Amino acid sequence: MNEVRNLRFSVLDKEEVSTLLLLPARAASLLVLAHGAGAGMNHTFMSAIANQLADDNIATFRYQFPYMEQRRGVPDKQPVLTATVAAAVAIAAQLAPDLPVFAGGKSMGGRMTSLAASEQKLESVRGLIFFGFPLHPPKRPSIKRAQHLQLVKQPMLFLQGTRDDLADLTLLRPICESLGPQTTLHIIEGADHSFHVLKRSGKTDSQVLAELSTTVKAWTAAHSAVQTSK
Repeated sequence: MNEVRNLRFSVLDKEEVSTLLLLPARAASLLVLAHGAGAGMNHTFMSAIANQLADDNIATFRYQFPYMEQRRGVPDKQPVLTATVAAAVAIAAQLAPDLPVFAGGKSMGGRMTSLAASEQKLESVRGLIFFGFPLHPPKRPSIKRAQHLQLVKQPMLFLQGTRDDLADLTLLRPICESLGPQTTLHIIEGADHSFHVLKRSGKTDSQVLAELSTTVKAWTAAHSAVQTSK
């Protein structure tokens, strides 16, 4: 049976945000999971992937960014976002001290996690996991958002759909290759930025969720034994 705990923590000793710890009885690792820019920690995808990961014995610690907690439409400034990521990782590690900790998120949440890691704020984290890394705005291909990744010391797993209009794979593939063997790019054929697939793909959204989860399970298991540096 999964343990579910609703908690709160403060960011920069100012604002409190909500969290949700989903802890399977036989958890093998813990993923600190940040939401995307337009939807909070209880968004359909966030709930679905957390439940799927729990079935694969991966605990998740979801949390709100301050702007989402306060129902403001515009995301906080980057220093507040990365401070929130760092605080969430610290709290999660205290709640599950025996589990190897990974961190990442959906879209913007993943990018803010990588920025926090590039600033050496996530030293205890074994690896970073991105569910749809937002490499650039739609129809505006660019690699500027990836420049900081060279400063990240931890292994990284990119989970990307072939129809993701926020990540041109012709740009992302060479970026991942340049980051070295500790970086893994897993392509989900037919999936868009939200990991939805068209009926003609022959897959269902449920199958995509299962593929995401099993990929994360295998990758975290491979990086749980020892903490490696880039």
